[in-house]
Amino acid sequence: MDIAMGAIGPLLLKLGDLLAGEFTLEKRARKGIESLMTELELMHAALRKVAKVPWEHLDEGVKIWAGKVKELSYHMEDIVDAFMIRVDDRDELANPRNRVKKLFKKSINVLKKGMDLHQIFDALEEAVGEAKQLAEMRQRYVQDIHYTDAGVSAHPAGASVDPRVMVLYTDVTELIGIEERRDELVNRLLGGDDWSKHPLKTVSIVGFGGLGKTTLAKAAYDKIKAKFDCDAFVSVSQSPNMKKVFKDILYGLDKYKYGSIFNATMDERQLIDVLIDFLTNKRYLIVIDDIWDEKSWQLIKCALSKNSLGSRLITTTRIIGVCEASCSSTEDMYIMKPLCNDVSRRLFHKRIFSSEKGCPNELVQVSEDILQKCGGVPLAIITMASLLACNGQIKGRDQWCTLLNSIGRGLTEDRSVEEMKKILLFSYYDLPSYLKPCLLYLSIFPEDHKIMRCNLVWKWISEGFVYSEKQETGLYELGDNYFNELVNRSLIQPIGIDIEEKVKACRVHDMVLDLIRSLASEENFVTILDGSEKRMITSQSMVRRLSIRNRKVDVANIRMAQVRSLTISTNDIVPQVLNVSNFQVLRVLDLEGCTLSDIRHLGSLLHLRYLRIMHYGVEKLPKEIGKLQLLQTLDISGTCIEDLKSVLQLRRLMRLCIGGNMKLPSGIRNLTSLEVLVRLTVAGNLNLYLVKELGHLTKLRVLEISLEYVNESMCKAFVESINNLHKLEMLDIGVDGSRVDLMHVAWVPHLQLRKLRFRSPRYSFLTLPSWINPSSLPVLPWLQILLYEVKPEDMQIIGMLPALRYLMLEADAMKSREGVVEMSMVTPDSFPCVTECYLRYIHMVPSMFPRGAAPRLERLYFAFQAQCISRLNFDLSMGHLPSLMAVNVELLTAEATNTEVMEAKAALRAVADEHPNRPCLHIYG
Repeated sequence: MDIAMGAIGPLLLKLGDLLAGEFTLEKRARKGIESLMTELELMHAALRKVAKVPWEHLDEGVKIWAGKVKELSYHMEDIVDAFMIRVDDRDELANPRNRVKKLFKKSINVLKKGMDLHQIFDALEEAVGEAKQLAEMRQRYVQDIHYTDAGVSAHPAGASVDPRVMVLYTDVTELIGIEERRDELVNRLLGGDDWSKHPLKTVSIVGFGGLGKTTLAKAAYDKIKAKFDCDAFVSVSQSPNMKKVFKDILYGLDKYKYGSIFNATMDERQLIDVLIDFLTNKRYLIVIDDIWDEKSWQLIKCALSKNSLGSRLITTTRIIGVCEASCSSTEDMYIMKPLCNDVSRRLFHKRIFSSEKGCPNELVQVSEDILQKCGGVPLAIITMASLLACNGQIKGRDQWCTLLNSIGRGLTEDRSVEEMKKILLFSYYDLPSYLKPCLLYLSIFPEDHKIMRCNLVWKWISEGFVYSEKQETGLYELGDNYFNELVNRSLIQPIGIDIEEKVKACRVHDMVLDLIRSLASEENFVTILDGSEKRMITSQSMVRRLSIRNRKVDVANIRMAQVRSLTISTNDIVPQVLNVSNFQVLRVLDLEGCTLSDIRHLGSLLHLRYLRIMHYGVEKLPKEIGKLQLLQTLDISGTCIEDLKSVLQLRRLMRLCIGGNMKLPSGIRNLTSLEVLVRLTVAGNLNLYLVKELGHLTKLRVLEISLEYVNESMCKAFVESINNLHKLEMLDIGVDGSRVDLMHVAWVPHLQLRKLRFRSPRYSFLTLPSWINPSSLPVLPWLQILLYEVKPEDMQIIGMLPALRYLMLEADAMKSREGVVEMSMVTPDSFPCVTECYLRYIHMVPSMFPRGAAPRLERLYFAFQAQCISRLNFDLSMGHLPSLMAVNVELLTAEATNTEVMEAKAALRAVADEHPNRPCLHIYG
């Protein structure tokens, strides 16, 4: 029901815009649209009523009716889009004198494919007739539906990630009850007097889905990986691409050496040989997560060198046979068991009440009953807790009791996959209607896939899942809120929390993914082709969103005319040449592993909103891409394209991601819809006009730019341009190292700035700019800057930035003084929010932060002269920094004796050991 509702919502907005806009509509078309809107609004109301009834309790006729409403909405939206594409041109409509002439000319000349205006109006009349038939079905099936008046969730005004979720995911060691299991697993891996001389050893974690196998493996991996020469954490999944698995291992072991391994054309045997060669005589730690069959394990095992004393492997699997095959003895099998009652209770209460002992008396008994039905399964416990408390709102006791009575026996009697799915279904049914299509859309991604937040949100926008009737909130901000809601409900697992406590990416737990794949298939929402399809796809099948993951799949029989989304998520190129002119209404095209030589007639995709091409073999962008007038996102950052002239015709483009060596020609000022512009390069006076044109992109929120051959005139033009960008939130500037004081005085930062980064091989500023102060940057959490010289008062000014969390402050390496920067001006209230501080080429020690300063500092990077320990009797203490977890020291040894270096290292280790947190210490130099 919610999918049908989601299809109607955007359509009603478009129809309203069509009636209100300055379009030449025939009288019959206008009346038809008005009639259709009336019927759709009634259908929308009926769907809201039906959506409150559990799916399994609905009459079959209601389900059929809802499916037909969804298909009508899709079809009608395609008709409206076709009309808009053929008659809407902003520049032409802006000139009333030529409007009629140009509209008439446009209407009869640009229709190279599909319907002309006459056919569009005929299709409109047909849709109105179909809507009336569905109205009769609505009267027959929906009027007798009885439901409770529970209300429908509204769009979130500004959802943020629930801090209780952050507790669970920021540091895996904070998960309740995991420390004991982790330490037991580590003891099995490293137990013995001298484990580093023992042969290669494998410990396998086995248990059914939802018990936390991956979480446990990751906790142990993070705790001990520093003891090995190299390490990697790799997921295999149910239908593995073994070449990708081997490439993932190589990349994890050495990201620098194998940074381009994914573009290499190598078979399994060649990759195994590379792995054997790399691992020989190295002590390594590798986690192979989620192995489903012995064949995959045996192939992986071939690549793991046996000449590596002290190396360790961790495998996770649900299959006992795979576990036995990977271990040399039963002692190396770690069998996962459900959580005990006490740990289950603590986990449940901490997720809901932010405290392990915070459960009110009136909820104690019902919480115990719910926990009993969860059977000690962490996934079930967290899922139920997320249902009962989301976005800071805890449900009342009546709702707790209702949930308890609905669960049935849960996992207490039968810990089967089906029982787990039943529990997860409650989370799905509890979602507001606007979130359900967003969640189901995640089924297009393979198992264990790392889904980047920004790409996902822009895809949702392109699909039409994110829309706002009031236009008070930007589409990306609204989609960002949707993402946060799914995190808060524990339906997606966050990966990487940035300095603003925003989630960088996510994964979907296997059991959740299995559930949403099943639901997406039932709703005909997503069709996946990976060679293991259970249902036959014929030319009559109504495929809306197509995900291709296997080079051997046959797409010849699929009717492409109604496909809205095509995702190819495999490094193996699909062998068939895709004639995309068959995709008449395609909105999203995501190509990972395909070159443009495999795609013909790209310019015919007039409905396309999202285009992503990730293949270094792509060197040229077809000129016909300029015809894609509805395109919102263009991501070609993973290609070698140089000529970008055709991009300048994309007037509705909102997000443009290009490669570091790509250069835009004159005309960027026409891209006035741009909100995100990433990796723009501007070089010298020849591109001075390009810098000036930036000032016309007044909707920009994110700008990442590299300036080469910088001079005074370019600096002046650049500052004038960014002063016009009043919505700018993130500014990332790379400078080629020219001795120019970029933006030193003339810039007035915008108050909403949240990230400010200056990249340079030398320095960006002679001294700290005057606009870096608390009043100019009140909400700035991220600052990276390189100065010619750092003065003591600079530390005081930066330390007063109220929202700063991440600081990377560098002094010019050539100017860097011997000795220590005086920190006497740093006051006890300085750096109140900083959690990460990197001070490069600035000689100091932690004790120079006075007691009370930097109370949240977790990671500190600093440098100082080794000889200062003995000659100046330095105080290295760091115990007054209560949150410190990691310390990185660059020990400068140029003028120090070997004895002084040894003494300095010993002193650093001593103060780190004395700290209550025993922070990880890394010494360089």
